Amino acid sequence: MLFGQRPLIRVLVVDDHELTRFSLKLALNCHQQIKLVGLASNGQEAIEMAEYHRPDVIILDLQMPVMDGLTASNLIKAIDPKTQIIAYSSIDDWQVDVIHRTGRVDAFCKKDTPTQDLIKLVKKLGELKPDFWEETPQRLYPAI
Repeated sequence: MLFGQRPLIRVLVVDDHELTRFSLKLALNCHQQIKLVGLASNGQEAIEMAEYHRPDVIILDLQMPVMDGLTASNLIKAIDPKTQIIAYSSIDDWQVDVIHRTGRVDAFCKKDTPTQDLIKLVKKLGELKPDFWEETPQRLYPAI
């Protein structure tokens, strides 16, 4: 890495809809600071890819076949608590409270959020330093 250059933020995208995965892939690949390390279509694949690639940030759909995002978030955090997880879903606002109580996610982002706002959230979470997590309790960032 060159002097003054920011490290890459390693991102994993998990969604059961191919068009969503493809769209996020295109959007993320436009940013030099972000490196897409994988695309998964369900929670089980997400766990396997998270264990192999050790991403900094995971954009994780909540409603998927095989294994849902909340279950996957708990298992991923057990593997690496420093992984930042963005719950990415089209669920109703009242359901967000359930996410706060049952899933281990760091932020929530509705699927109708502008792409640039999602990218900003990825960068914000990806820039958190590991030593920050050792000294500070985990926080839940508000939805954008």
